[in-house]
Amino acid sequence: MKKIVIASDHAGFSLKEEVKKHLNEKGVEFEDLGTNSKDSVDYPVFASKLCKKIQSGEYETGILICGTGIGMSMAANKHKGIRAACVSDTFSARATRMHNNANVLCFGERVVGAGLAFELVDAFLFTDYEGGRHQRITPCVAWGNTYRFVQEYTIVF
Repeated sequence: MKKIVIASDHAGFSLKEEVKKHLNEKGVEFEDLGTNSKDSVDYPVFASKLCKKIQSGEYETGILICGTGIGMSMAANKHKGIRAACVSDTFSARATRMHNNANVLCFGERVVGAGLAFELVDAFLFTDYEGGRHQRITPCVAWGNTYRFVQEYTIVF
């Protein structure tokens, strides 16, 4: 297992601390980019820090936690090469790795409890990308490629 990167805002801080304990128990090395308290912060700052670490090639995979997971996923997906997925069930956590080659897992402390968060993390981290039929689609949903995909696959009725 490669080392991963993790970050949260204030609304995801407590759950991030629990997830870090779980990662330690699983033997997964990680770097915590903050935040380091429940003091109010702006989630896009922490999403950006994490995404830049992945863009640099230092890490391949990350976890972002906020109140709902939605804001973090929206902020992360603004970064080239990032495929962030906000999930709250294990089926989606596995599927987004297998089919979409997602590299950032997002979820919310106000949405999932610690037990489910651990299951999401395990499903995401220990599932591989299938490639195959998904290989032609994954690049099309990457940052900046949507327009090309729509042009090539538009069906005229």
